[in-house]
Amino acid sequence: MNVARLIFNPIQENTYVVWDDTKECIIIDAGNYSAREDAMLTDFIREHDLKPVMAVNTHGHFDHAMGVAYVKATYDVPFACSKRDQFLVDSAVQSGMMFGVKCQPVPAIDIDLDAVDTIKFGNTELQVLKTPGHTPGHVSLYNAERKILFTGDTLFRESIGRTDLPGGDYSWIMRSILEQIVPLGDDVEIYPGHGDKSELGHETMYNPFITEVLNNEINYKG
Repeated sequence: MNVARLIFNPIQENTYVVWDDTKECIIIDAGNYSAREDAMLTDFIREHDLKPVMAVNTHGHFDHAMGVAYVKATYDVPFACSKRDQFLVDSAVQSGMMFGVKCQPVPAIDIDLDAVDTIKFGNTELQVLKTPGHTPGHVSLYNAERKILFTGDTLFRESIGRTDLPGGDYSWIMRSILEQIVPLGDDVEIYPGHGDKSELGHETMYNPFITEVLNNEINYKG
């Protein structure tokens, strides 16, 4: 399994193109929003002779979904996202305006990630882990063979996602991290929605939100 990160839009969001030796690929959190960024994505896919089969979102925030319409129109692929985040998908244009970013409407969700356990493409399988907290329908995507986890905006390098936006909940994001993600093991690489990648072992040592719970300094369950 191969992973490429493309950094898009004014929010500096990580869009991932993931593929294997079959050349089938998925695009995770398509955040491209300008003609230049559309071309960057298309050129990368063409140069690597890839065949997109799905646009997959970890959650419904506008900065992770601004490129979904372009991906669907260009490659005629379905859009997968949790329908618990439908209200965020529906309000993407208004949410973008609040952050000074102009974006187009996001298409309807074709595949509800609440209803599936895995995403498959080529010879690759990603487990769909329910990790709410940043948003109600947030998911993380895990490849057990390579020990790679796409965490979206749940877990960052030495930080976590915001929980002060509509639908956010601190106790839920910490449950997601400590009960769904940390048990995967220290050697799991995390590919977050913003910033650089990390490893879970690093996060259990240096992420202050995690260490304060592990050191019994705070009760994350509220």
